[in-house]
Amino acid sequence: MEQLAGFLAISFSHKSTQIDIREKIAFSTTQEIKSFLQNLKIENKNIQEVVLLSTCNRVEIYIYTPEFEDTKKFVITKLSKKKSIDFEELQKNADIYTNQEAIHHVFCVASSLDSIVVGETQIAGQLKSAYKFCFDNQLCGKNLTRLIHFAFRCAAAVRNSTQISNNSISVASLAAKEANSLLEKNGIKDKIAVVIGVGEMGSLTSKHLLHYGYRILLLNRNKQKALVLAEELNSEYNDKIEVKNFSELPTLINQYPLLFCATSATQFIILDSMVEDVDFKRFWFDLSVPRNIQNPQIDKIHLFDVDDLQQVADENLESRKKNTIKAYEIVGQHTLDFSKWLQSLGIDPLIKKLRELAKNASLKELERSIKKGFLPKEYEENVAKILHSAFNVFLHQPTINLKKISDKEEADPIIEALKTIFDINDEVVLINRYKCEYDTILH
Repeated sequence: MEQLAGFLAISFSHKSTQIDIREKIAFSTTQEIKSFLQNLKIENKNIQEVVLLSTCNRVEIYIYTPEFEDTKKFVITKLSKKKSIDFEELQKNADIYTNQEAIHHVFCVASSLDSIVVGETQIAGQLKSAYKFCFDNQLCGKNLTRLIHFAFRCAAAVRNSTQISNNSISVASLAAKEANSLLEKNGIKDKIAVVIGVGEMGSLTSKHLLHYGYRILLLNRNKQKALVLAEELNSEYNDKIEVKNFSELPTLINQYPLLFCATSATQFIILDSMVEDVDFKRFWFDLSVPRNIQNPQIDKIHLFDVDDLQQVADENLESRKKNTIKAYEIVGQHTLDFSKWLQSLGIDPLIKKLRELAKNASLKELERSIKKGFLPKEYEENVAKILHSAFNVFLHQPTINLKKISDKEEADPIIEALKTIFDINDEVVLINRYKCEYDTILH
């Protein structure tokens, strides 16, 4: 019998993978993701559907496949070759989840329970974007759509049933808070920050700094984008953002104590050779993955990356422990509910199809009997009723038994065996059972 397909999650996150590995395997463009995933599907037919999520905290690949072990090795091999990382090194950093564990993990990710900052809201948007991109490019279909849709439903239940996202914080807000605290501790009263990058992380960082009363010197390679963000924020914060030319970067990093870097550059944009030894302490926050600041060789510069904010995040987690426990209970229940729902997708249509086969066989034999003269035509309606009752009685107990096992582990092989015996095509059974809610979960 053909092996059943299921969910596989390959995770490289802040929990198991150091930033120096994460930045090497990060994907910088959607085109790079598309090319990588398309090649995976072309070269390995066991990869039926795939979604890739790449953020500053994680690179994760979600797959629908009938071959977990071979698929895992294949994907890690391809990733190691593409990113020029030793296979063994990459494999030991990977967290692997299959079937129900994979479902639970994806639900935790969507609900921000697996984030550096538990309760942050960025991850939901990042997961939606990753799914939408893969769906639009025919990289995933009904099975991962079901998984992601239920993940968002679970995340909504966590938000609505707990206070885990109240006063929502993020890596950007933690960085701004930590920077403000460091400046106060060191008696630095001039609230000026250099911010490099105007993407989501740079924009959020700027907003949090403005909330703390900082004046911002904003830089971006595309100056027009920086001007657009400055205009948007200056209307609310009384013109506290000044856009600088990117060419001024080497000068500005040596003039001010506080700097934040959050760009999508794939290499260092602040080099050690650009750094001058000045007579004041500097606090630099590199919120980019891959990192954009080369580690400076000057003692008076304190450099923080996204992983260095873990301790601050842990303190935040302690204060939210009650909500976190409740959130995990919700994720556990949704995991069970989703697994049962998946089973019902096979059970209910299978029962319907079996009844349809029995009905068609009965009516076909009735029609044949009348044509051959075994039965008068005027008896057709009454005999049809008798036959209908007969196959209903015959299928009554099997129907009850099938529904009883629908949420048990042995259901899958029984369903597959029945489909094989009665020659029932999977797509015939399932194609109309799930209406993709792609539009409703993204807009």
